[in-house]
Amino acid sequence: MNYLPLVNTKMGTASHPRRSYGNTLPLTQLPFGMASFCLQTEVKRAWFYHPGHEFAEGVRLTHQFSPWIGDFGAFLLMPQNDCVANTGEGAWSGIRRKDCTEAPHYLRTHFLRSDCTLEMTPTERCAALRLTWGDDRPAYLSFLPVSGNYSYRFDPKTCTLYGSTDGISQGDAKNFHAYIAVRFLDGCADAARTYTVGEGSTACIHVALSGKVCRARIGLSYISEQMADAAIDRECSDASFEALMDAAQQNWEQKLSSIEIETDDADQLRTFYSCLYRVFLFPQKAYEIAPDGKSMHYVPHDGSVREGVRYTNNCFWDTYRTEFPLLSMIAREEYAEILAGLVTDYTDGSWLPRCTAMGEVGCMPSTLIDAVIAEAAVEGIGQREVLVAALQGMLYHANHEASDPRYGRNGALSFVKYGYVPREQHRESVNLTQDFAYGDWCIARVAERLGKHEIVREYDARAKYYQNLFDPSSGFMRGKDVHGCMADDFDPCTWGGEYTEGSAWQNSFAVPHDVQGLAELYGGKDALLAKLDELFDAPPRYRVMGYGFEIHEMTEMALVDFGQMAISNQPSFHLPFLYAALGEVEKTEYWVEKLTREAFNPTEKGFPGDEDTGTTAAWYILCTLGRYRLCPGSGEWIFFRPLVKSAKVLGKAMF
Repeated sequence: MNYLPLVNTKMGTASHPRRSYGNTLPLTQLPFGMASFCLQTEVKRAWFYHPGHEFAEGVRLTHQFSPWIGDFGAFLLMPQNDCVANTGEGAWSGIRRKDCTEAPHYLRTHFLRSDCTLEMTPTERCAALRLTWGDDRPAYLSFLPVSGNYSYRFDPKTCTLYGSTDGISQGDAKNFHAYIAVRFLDGCADAARTYTVGEGSTACIHVALSGKVCRARIGLSYISEQMADAAIDRECSDASFEALMDAAQQNWEQKLSSIEIETDDADQLRTFYSCLYRVFLFPQKAYEIAPDGKSMHYVPHDGSVREGVRYTNNCFWDTYRTEFPLLSMIAREEYAEILAGLVTDYTDGSWLPRCTAMGEVGCMPSTLIDAVIAEAAVEGIGQREVLVAALQGMLYHANHEASDPRYGRNGALSFVKYGYVPREQHRESVNLTQDFAYGDWCIARVAERLGKHEIVREYDARAKYYQNLFDPSSGFMRGKDVHGCMADDFDPCTWGGEYTEGSAWQNSFAVPHDVQGLAELYGGKDALLAKLDELFDAPPRYRVMGYGFEIHEMTEMALVDFGQMAISNQPSFHLPFLYAALGEVEKTEYWVEKLTREAFNPTEKGFPGDEDTGTTAAWYILCTLGRYRLCPGSGEWIFFRPLVKSAKVLGKAMF
């Protein structure tokens, strides 16, 4: 069976800052690859692609995993003739959507203005480019500014363009630069007609071309232009465009075939494999291969270059819940290398990563990388020395606070002192407390695997601290001040403030490591089940008070009929599975079937909210397969009725 035809890379792309259907991009990229390409249709803040646009400003070399984070190291390519513009806004052209192919392994579009068909196919750090012109007008391939300061030089002897940018949106990255080498194999005209315009943030270059066909290879590096050049030699060599495209196609087919499902529902089949495509996009490689074969990486912490593997573009607050448990099933070798890359950040700069977009962004709270490490430990993924270093990093951020709030646990010292994070000291104090408690439980599991029994006892005790915020009078987790007092005014539908991207409804049940202990706080299993029933039956009411304005997650929760179950966002992901953990599997099955059927589809409006680097896609896949890791790091699955006739994982039947 061929799986690529089932993938819609545009699933979730018809999004807006006020209504997300995924906030995704249709990336042409190898699995976990460093080089990603996408049409830029029109820049509106960081939303630069929309599937309904019948125009484009070029093809962007992009590293954007979320519009809320922005891009880095971006270049914009556009074929031009006649009136040559120096910006994407000036160079835009009409396109016919029927002429566009936006697949994982192949990108093709025809620009009506220049009568030029552009084709690309990716390797890990490179791409093959082919331009086919409709006539003999003098033509150029333009590299236009996106963000940051650009510089270019053209070597006429080798017909190679070298460029760099320091553009980065949010990440803490010292002396960051992205470098490209563009080696023209043919169609490169008189270098005298190749010219650079502007400097710094406005710099662009127009490379003169001749003939009706132009072939080029594009190499990417975060280290140097020489490494970008070397990547072309290593990954492209003398291979033809067709050979490189076939290799990319085979790579994707191998990954997509890791799970085989049988269903009579064509939409379900397309949704499943479009989601599986997204699971394999992130995190992305951020290391390169030196001439001696060693792995090298740019270090955002200090701008140096060091040996070792590194990955970026991942927010662990999102992906620990579903992405990594799924990868532990279908991509164990990749998981092991990703784990080693995460530890690289700790050895490079004293802190395990929290949310990286090249450098640390820290946009989401807590250190849920703890769960990613614990999941690897219990699944036997990763070398012992990697886990030893990872445990050191976990213990460090559990007991220290950084001067830069983007790193580590904000409120770690208060958590140790009070047994919770006081609400007047830190926003989102309830979530911080719950996440730290779960993170400490994860520390205990890694220590257990490494035979560190004193650590196990200490951190298993700290894992109970979530109990300190339970309010028996309301049945919710609520913030306390340093004196142990809760606020007088309380509405469980108020978003923000003490809670992360939700209200008390979505965030009071985040105790995956101790569901029975949570039930005891309510007075027993039946009382907790009744509270869950109330959650799913409640109207989707929300108050904006904690934010002072509406955020799109509020809108998305209210537009669907799932009660206070905000499937659009990660804090609600585990809620249906609490039923099964408490013995009522049939309610889990009811809500899983309803949510997957009504909130997901294989179209440009396919996700219920932000997809977030594979995590919402992985949620759908796990639901389809009839299993869910309620507590990553436990080694235990919640099982329920699958939504397909049969499924195989890596060739082995699941049911």
